[in-house]
Amino acid sequence: MAEIVVHPHRESALRVRLNRTLELAGNVLSNPTTVMGLVLIVGLISMAIFAPLLAEPNTPDASQMPRDWGAIAVPPGSPDHILGTTNTGGDVFYGVVWGSRASLRLSLLVVTVTVAIGVTVGSIAGFLGGKVDEILMRVVDVFLSIPELIFALAIAAVLGPSFRNIILALAIVYWVKYARIMRGQVMTVKQNDYVDAARVVGDSRLGIFMKDVLPNSITPVVVQATMDMGNIVLVGATLSFIGLAEAGLAEWGVLVAEGQAGISAGRWWASTFPGLMVFLWALGFNLVGDGLRDVLDPRTETAR
Repeated sequence: MAEIVVHPHRESALRVRLNRTLELAGNVLSNPTTVMGLVLIVGLISMAIFAPLLAEPNTPDASQMPRDWGAIAVPPGSPDHILGTTNTGGDVFYGVVWGSRASLRLSLLVVTVTVAIGVTVGSIAGFLGGKVDEILMRVVDVFLSIPELIFALAIAAVLGPSFRNIILALAIVYWVKYARIMRGQVMTVKQNDYVDAARVVGDSRLGIFMKDVLPNSITPVVVQATMDMGNIVLVGATLSFIGLAEAGLAEWGVLVAEGQAGISAGRWWASTFPGLMVFLWALGFNLVGDGLRDVLDPRTETAR
């Protein structure tokens, strides 16, 4: 059997990357607030993954909350409804658990699509420059001139009440942020000496971008994507709350909307528990995003 030989320089580069990764991980974990954010994220994502075990579906469509018409507005503590029920007999615990899965799907899909589009558009604009940059950035400016929430609300309202349409509306709104960030980073990085050196030795433009420009431009995008994982769920819950998701959906915003009518009568639980979950989700990702920003961009720590 032929022996695989690793080139010494490549082996050294791999070792440097590994050491750097371990150092960054250590710096992130040394911040107590970042660790708290990680604990929240791991807990909430675990709830989403194990939702079928925590709250067994009682309906053919697990995303729909089961209704117990014999248990209307039951307070927390009931053996059958540990977190109580809504004014329509919806089980709050079921909605909280399965709502974490809906939120995970929302944030992952929206962030993945928006990062892919935004990084592509921003990279092309920043690296090529000239007329291409002008045209693409004018399109971005049009999108940025409209407040995010109002734009997403308008799109979701036109498309109709559906959780899928909320995902689409947020994807349309959020990509421009990443395009602007990536364009600025690429324009800065491509001025560095190592990029000029790569041109001198004959590297192709695509090769220069992939090896030298992209890896050194992506850090702010990673930080922003981490924070948006929380912010997108907050905006999505807002759109669901005002009726732009399917009625009866096991989703935190829908659950808050169902419970709001009972708050004045002292039935606080139907809105409080799902609202708390939205808060914890946004808090966890924002804490981790702040920690990553401090580690990956030391200038922010110095400025404080």
